[in-house]
Amino acid sequence: MSTGPQAAVAGTVAGTAAGTRDVRMAVWPMDETAGSTWMTDTSGRGHHGQIGPEVGTGLSDGFDMGYRFERLEPDTPPTRPGHLVTVADHSDLDPGDRDFAVTIRLRTTHKFGNIIQKGQATVAGGSWKVQIPNGRATCTYRGARGTIELRAPHKINDGDWHVVRCTRLSGGVRLTIDGIEAATREGWTGTISNNWPVTIGGKPDCDQIEVGCDYYAGDLDWIKIEAA
Repeated sequence: MSTGPQAAVAGTVAGTAAGTRDVRMAVWPMDETAGSTWMTDTSGRGHHGQIGPEVGTGLSDGFDMGYRFERLEPDTPPTRPGHLVTVADHSDLDPGDRDFAVTIRLRTTHKFGNIIQKGQATVAGGSWKVQIPNGRATCTYRGARGTIELRAPHKINDGDWHVVRCTRLSGGVRLTIDGIEAATREGWTGTISNNWPVTIGGKPDCDQIEVGCDYYAGDLDWIKIEAA
């Protein structure tokens, strides 16, 4: 089983010294067996997710387990909601005014798709997402004061495992890949809080004609959300 990093955040998610309190809002190890229909949240907060029937579970890679999302043709009907994992709306999963981080371990050879998001580009309350256009990891935080989007300068769709971390702080947004800073931008997005679910693997509200579903293609090992 692959659990990912479990220590409390130090330094990059707000003002909490390492180990003094748990800032994990959700931890999804994605180690369910083949055919599973529910994704378990091991943070203790109960943010379990419904796994769509087109999501491959029980992916084995040595000692790791994960999920597989097959490639779907972009902007080509019909929609495929079974390609998504969906987690119900909860304030734990909104940045609000807090420092907030999303960390993902992924592997892909493709160059398109939204990996995880809460909300979409025009929804009330703002939105956040991690995507991989042209094989480059990209963080987007859209809040009441504006939007900050960071795109990595290099591609990671090389078929190897990578850890992508998108952190929204009061002073800006930071993107790291495999523990190395890839991009930063100063600024304050303002409050982000919506009533949409978290979706993994693409958009929940789309038609593949006027609004593309941006379905992710590749493997995921684990995802963690932290806030303080």
